[in-house]
Amino acid sequence: MELLVATGNAHKLEELKPLFPGHRLLLPAEVGYAGFDVLEDGTSFFENAYKKARALFRLTGRPSLADDSGLAVRALGGAPGIYSARYGSEEGGRKLEAGERNALLLANTATFADRTCAFVCCLVLVLSEERFFTVQETLEGELLREPRGKGGFGYDPVVYLPAIGKSVAELSSAEKNALSHRGKAAMRMAALLSTL
Repeated sequence: MELLVATGNAHKLEELKPLFPGHRLLLPAEVGYAGFDVLEDGTSFFENAYKKARALFRLTGRPSLADDSGLAVRALGGAPGIYSARYGSEEGGRKLEAGERNALLLANTATFADRTCAFVCCLVLVLSEERFFTVQETLEGELLREPRGKGGFGYDPVVYLPAIGKSVAELSSAEKNALSHRGKAAMRMAALLSTL
């Protein structure tokens, strides 16, 4: 099946492609909708993902897949959560770079004993106005005290996986696809697709 992915982020598309074998994933720009963007003003990962997938479906009439994901830190009441990509941006209005967001998060949690956190990924696939599927998965870990590893992106260097003794940024691509919140959600969504 050909799926449009409701993002302008080519990195996210490249991460998703190997997780959907037998399907062709395309950016909106590849089918004539450059600049596709949706205001993410929902109150949950699901609301944001559904809003993006539905908007792209309504624009194109084609099966549309959207992802909303972020990092939830227990001691921060689940923050930064749905605001992960914009964490700290309210301070001065400039969107912080990933390294700056990581430094801010570690500073804001420096005195916390509870380092529990989880990456969350919600995927929504809209097939028609009335028909959609959703999957939400997690990758649970602990906040490090300082970044480790050069791989991945976003918060990957500050999340440690005790069961395997690595930060997410130290995982190989194959390990990340098998373990990550996005990888697990995509595997479940691909399994759903195989039944259609």
